[in-house]
This record gives sequence, structure tokens and C-alpha cells, in this order.
Amino acid sequence: MQDNAGVEMAAAIGPCANIPADHMAFIRQVLDRVGDKWSMLIVAILQDGPLRYTDLQRRIPGISQRMLTHTLQQLQQDGLITRTAYAEVPPRVEYALAPLGHGLHDIVMQLIGWAADHHDEIRANHDRADTVSRRS
Repeated sequence: MQDNAGVEMAAAIGPCANIPADHMAFIRQVLDRVGDKWSMLIVAILQDGPLRYTDLQRRIPGISQRMLTHTLQQLQQDGLITRTAYAEVPPRVEYALAPLGHGLHDIVMQLIGWAADHHDEIRANHDRADTVSRRS
């Protein structure tokens, strides 16, 4: 399918209908990144201001050092966070939301809020599905 300018579109209808087909792979990568649980938690936490690596690690229970490092690098590469290194002894590095990350923060907080609001219902559905699958 093509639009009036002759650009091939990703889909005829639905949320991808206005997206050029050659943009879809990159858009999927971006959605994978910003939809990742660790990325969302980092964006949510950094709203209050810059934090050092160890402070981030303390505020995100369950994240490994490797995963935190990788996620911070990816978010920085995407321009969602900034990394500032200070020439001190010992060296100090802080991470903060970039303007692009601030735009994502409200969306992330809505998703986190939705998950918290529906926790009991979702857990009950999981338990019910587990019970049915054990009977089968």
C-alpha cells in the first residue's frame, strides 16, 4: 500500500497505517527498548533528578550490574538519558533524563500505575489460568 506521495506504508489500517514501511524495523526496536521493564523503571526513577550508578542500582531491586550497565548505555544511545562524568577523585558519574526522556516519563508512569491498579485482577487471572492448565 502507498500513500499519495508514493511512499509504501506499513499497513492499510490500524496503528501502523501512517508509518512508512521502511521505518517499521527501527520503530519496533524503539518500542522494545522503551517497553522493557528495566528501561521503564530507570525512566521513572530519574524523574526526580540525576542519580549515580549505585543509587540507581539500589532503587531497582533485582537488576543485575550487567543489565543496568547495558540498559543505561542503550537509553543514552537513544537520547533518553544523559551521562555526565565529573573529573574528581574518585570519579563521579551521574545519569539524568534528557528532554526526550522527560516526554516518555508520563507515559511510563501511566503504565506503571495501570499495572499497580490492576495487580490483583491480573494475579487472579494468572492463578486461574495455572489451575486450568494443571487440570489439562
